Amino acid sequence: MTVLTAGHPGTPVGLVCATATPPRPGRAASRTARHVRPRCGVGSFEWYEDVAEHSRPARGDPLTADPYAAAAGLVSRSAAAYASSIPEHPADEGFFGPGSVAWRVSADLSTPVAGLRALHMQALHPLAMAGVDQHSDWRQDPVGRLAATNAYLATVTFGDRGSAERVAARVRRIHEHVRGVDKVTGRPYAAGDPALLLWVHATFVESGIVAAGLFGTPLAAPDADRFVAEMVTEAELVGVPRALVPASTADLEAYIASVRPELRCTPAARESMDYLLAPPGLDEDMAEIWQDVRDAAVGSLPAWAREMYGYAEPSPPLTDARRAEIRQALGVLDAVFLGEPGVLEARQRIVLRARAARPA
Repeated sequence: MTVLTAGHPGTPVGLVCATATPPRPGRAASRTARHVRPRCGVGSFEWYEDVAEHSRPARGDPLTADPYAAAAGLVSRSAAAYASSIPEHPADEGFFGPGSVAWRVSADLSTPVAGLRALHMQALHPLAMAGVDQHSDWRQDPVGRLAATNAYLATVTFGDRGSAERVAARVRRIHEHVRGVDKVTGRPYAAGDPALLLWVHATFVESGIVAAGLFGTPLAAPDADRFVAEMVTEAELVGVPRALVPASTADLEAYIASVRPELRCTPAARESMDYLLAPPGLDEDMAEIWQDVRDAAVGSLPAWAREMYGYAEPSPPLTDARRAEIRQALGVLDAVFLGEPGVLEARQRIVLRARAARPA
C-alpha cells in the first residue's frame, strides 16, 4: 500500500506538527467524526511502494489483533525521506520529466486527499487488503511506512531512470515472498499478482485526477488522458504487463467498474481506515486540519464505495465554500511540510530542473 498513499512526494498524506498551527478564524477546534466512522462488516492499501524494512513473514493471525502505534514523528520522517530522494545530479530526467503531467500532479496541493482516497479504494479489494494485513508491520510503525512511500514515490517520479528501476526491482523482490490466503474469502493471493498490482495502480491514478479536480488544479480532459498514459510506465515498473494497464481515462473508468464485483469491506479494511481517518497522536489544531482532509477524501469517494464502508453523505456537503475551506487547510499542511529540513532545497532542485528544460 501508499500510504498512506499514499502520500505524495511533496506533501505527506497525514502529519503530526511539532509546533501548533493556529486554528482558522471561525472554526471550532474539533468536530465530531461520526459522519466518517466506518460501519461496514464482513462482506498502498497501496502496498507496492512498501520497501524492505516494512515487510515480514505472514503470521498465523492477521494484524487486526494488534494495536496501532501513534502517528508521532510523521511529518519529520516523511520530509526527511522525501528530501533525500530528490537527486541533486540526476543522470537523466527519469521516466516522466519536467514537462510531464505526472510532475504537475505530484506537486498539487490536493495530493494528501488523493492519497487517503486511494487507500480507501485499494482497501476494498479483499486480497490486496489481506496481503497488507498479514505481511506488513505498518500498524506497529505507520510513520515508517508512510516515509518509505514518500521515498519510493519521489524516486520514481523525480529520480533518474536507473534509480527508479532499482527501487522498483527491490519492491518486486519483496513481492516474491508475500503470499497467503485471505481469511474472509478463502482465496489465495500473491503480492506480485499483476491483477492486484493493477488495482492498486488504477485507484492511485484515478484518485489523483479526482482530488485535483475537486480540491486542487483540475486537469483538462487531454491532460487527464495524458496523465493516465504516462503512469502506465509506473505500473510496468512494479510488474504489471503494459498491455493490461489502462492508458486513457475512459479505459481507467471501465477497468474500475469491471473490478467492482470483487470488492468488499473486510474487518481489516474497516479497522485500517478507522485508524487513518483519526490517527492518534495529532495535536488539537492538526487534528482539526486532518478533519478537512478526511472529509475531502470520504466525500470524493464514489457513492458505491461510501456505501460499502457505511459512510453517511458528506457533512457538511462539499459545496464550493467547503472545498475552498479544504484547500486552505491543504495549504497549511504544505507549509508545515515545507518548513522541515531539506524540503525547500529539494523543491528548489525540482524547480531548477523544470526551468532548465524550458525552451530558450
